[in-house]
Amino acid sequence: MATSTLRRAARGAVATFAVAGALIAGAGSASADLSPSQLRSTTDSYLFSQSLNTFQSTRAQRPYANQLDWSSDGCSNSPDNPFGFNLVKACYRHDFGYRNYKRQGRFNETTRLSIDNRFKSDMYTICSGNWVCNRFADVYYAAVRTFGGGS
Repeated sequence: MATSTLRRAARGAVATFAVAGALIAGAGSASADLSPSQLRSTTDSYLFSQSLNTFQSTRAQRPYANQLDWSSDGCSNSPDNPFGFNLVKACYRHDFGYRNYKRQGRFNETTRLSIDNRFKSDMYTICSGNWVCNRFADVYYAAVRTFGGGS
């Protein structure tokens, strides 16, 4: 009788682990694609509604990676940390905006200006009122307005 009780307990434990494993695996891989409208709305939310810190957390998780381009080259041909001012997080979001708007066929001079203005705002957030840092931000902003937007 003790052996059959042990077998039942073992079978129950195995079944419990199997169900738990299936639930965990399913939760990790179940991510339905967004419709085009949802994708545009999600992109806009990440780009224009989230704080810079929240965007960085979202970027680390890379949601909808099969639909959104999370890649970045940092601050392109400019230093990521000029004189210790770490502007790279603003560059990450700027790259996200350009790359996804292009991918979604929404990149034009109007949307480019909005993305560039968000970039400047993000850099000013990083600078926290530091005059020298803000001047670097102004130079970076001028550079993207002059040279950014290519394919």
